[in-house]
Amino acid sequence: MIRRTLNRNVFLAAITTCSFGLAAHGSVTPQGVDTSTLPELGEEWSDTNPYRDAQGDDKEEILRVGSSAYNQNCARCHGLGGVSGGIAPDLRMLAPDYDGDEWYVYRVQNGAVRNGAVYMPKMTEHLNQEALWAIRSWLESVSDAQ
Repeated sequence: MIRRTLNRNVFLAAITTCSFGLAAHGSVTPQGVDTSTLPELGEEWSDTNPYRDAQGDDKEEILRVGSSAYNQNCARCHGLGGVSGGIAPDLRMLAPDYDGDEWYVYRVQNGAVRNGAVYMPKMTEHLNQEALWAIRSWLESVSDAQ
């Protein structure tokens, strides 16, 4: 009887702990990203990914910074390696064209709020255009749609 009660309590504790993380994303504080090695884009936002057609060393650096920035700022909700666990959209599925870029820009500029709860902060308040387009470029590089 004691063993059954102990097992039940352990089970309930595990379920409670695991489900707590699913109730909300929790406090997410975006981390700064060093973009000094990336081509500068200026203040005005581009409508499409300006790094999409980069080549050689520039492309390699864009992807390096994008991967690091994603892991620091996006992976908690959107999944490690860009693979969503279902809590937030799988960003690898965005079309690598104007439509995908338009959705991406809207979301990073406006964030996501539902019923007064912040599901995603306005990322442009924390990261510059270079960091955010580097993230988008990295996501395209790991997309199944390539």
